[in-house]
Amino acid sequence: MFWEKYELLCKRNGKSPNTVGKEIGVSSGSISWWKKGKVPHAPTLRKIADYFGVSVEYLLGKSPEEKTPSYEEGSNAIFLDSDKIRMIPLFESVSAGFGAYPDEHVIDYIPLYIQNPYEAEETLCITVKGDSMYPKIEDGDVIQVHKQDSVDSGRIAVVLIDGMEAVVKKVTYGADWIELHSINPEYKTRRFNGPDVTRVRVLGQVKKIIKSV
Repeated sequence: MFWEKYELLCKRNGKSPNTVGKEIGVSSGSISWWKKGKVPHAPTLRKIADYFGVSVEYLLGKSPEEKTPSYEEGSNAIFLDSDKIRMIPLFESVSAGFGAYPDEHVIDYIPLYIQNPYEAEETLCITVKGDSMYPKIEDGDVIQVHKQDSVDSGRIAVVLIDGMEAVVKKVTYGADWIELHSINPEYKTRRFNGPDVTRVRVLGQVKKIIKSV
């Protein structure tokens, strides 16, 4: 039961079981034992629960429900745990259209509800410039990005080209190629074959788009 819950939570977060284990300080050997039916010790269970924002009882199959933000019955108001509201740095900018250089200076902080502290430490926000990802991401939108060096094929990510040009694109992979796709059909797909694949480096996965109203 534990392994089924753990694997499901990893998939929901777009990460492999080994990647999550590494982030919480667990060896790949331990994860192999979990897969065979072993249950982690109590301190490790607590780390995993905090990482995913669930209860230990849920991990062990003793509770069918995950933790969710509390709300007042009969009301549309949702009351979030203030301890889970993190101040995330906002950077300007990575261009979604023209590959502008990333600005290393934090221009603001945005309060975001992120359940586990490990996720918060690897999260940043970026103001997008350009229209190559229109209509999903528009000029001036803020994207919430989780810093990581790989993403699954088909995900939207921040990538660095030739160590200088940072862009937001949908990334797809082949056996010996990588393509960077724009959503706006006016922009051509950029394809890198063979050794040119090393020119592209994933910086992070786009997890959320924050739009101004």
